[in-house]
Amino acid sequence: MRKFLVLLAFVAGLFALPAFAAEKKAEIKVAATTKGYTGVKDKAYWTRVWYEKQARKGKRYKKRVYKKRSSKKRRVAKRSKRKFKSRSGYGGRVLAKVDLSSQRMNVYRGGRLLHTWKVSTGRSGYGTPTGTWSIKRMHKRYFSKKYHGAPMPNAMFYHRGFAVHGTNAIGRLGRTASHGCVRLHPSNAAKLFSMVRRHGGTVKVTY
Repeated sequence: MRKFLVLLAFVAGLFALPAFAAEKKAEIKVAATTKGYTGVKDKAYWTRVWYEKQARKGKRYKKRVYKKRSSKKRRVAKRSKRKFKSRSGYGGRVLAKVDLSSQRMNVYRGGRLLHTWKVSTGRSGYGTPTGTWSIKRMHKRYFSKKYHGAPMPNAMFYHRGFAVHGTNAIGRLGRTASHGCVRLHPSNAAKLFSMVRRHGGTVKVTY
């Protein structure tokens, strides 16, 4: 009889255990959701909490976007500042000003004198015309078609067949010696060629 009662109690416990576990789990869930909020369970409260959380996320997102935009604005401002600086005297096209009387070339960019070099212009019977012209075409390596294939490295043509170019007759620089072109030391011609290719250039020949 005692064995029968023990068996009956064991079977009853098996049926009661799932219901007890489900009830306990529900209690734990409720306790976890209401922890720290003094037992407030109304739907309006939780809705308000959710919206406040989303609003905080939205504020952080807006701050990140604002920072990115502000950095972009700073880059645009820097570019515009560089353009203004270029126009105000620190940039722009290259001006090669040739003085026939002193046989010198002054190189300017944005109104600032960068270099002063010796040149050779047209000798007697081969004058160098005066005036102001934009450089129209450029050739890193060029040989004269008119004067028996004479080398004209870093040639920059500004008016008809007249050009600024390098020369091997370095000893003649500082006095008239050419057929009308403006001759430069080869290294100076290469430097001017690079500047004009990057920024554009103008040649001005005066007495």
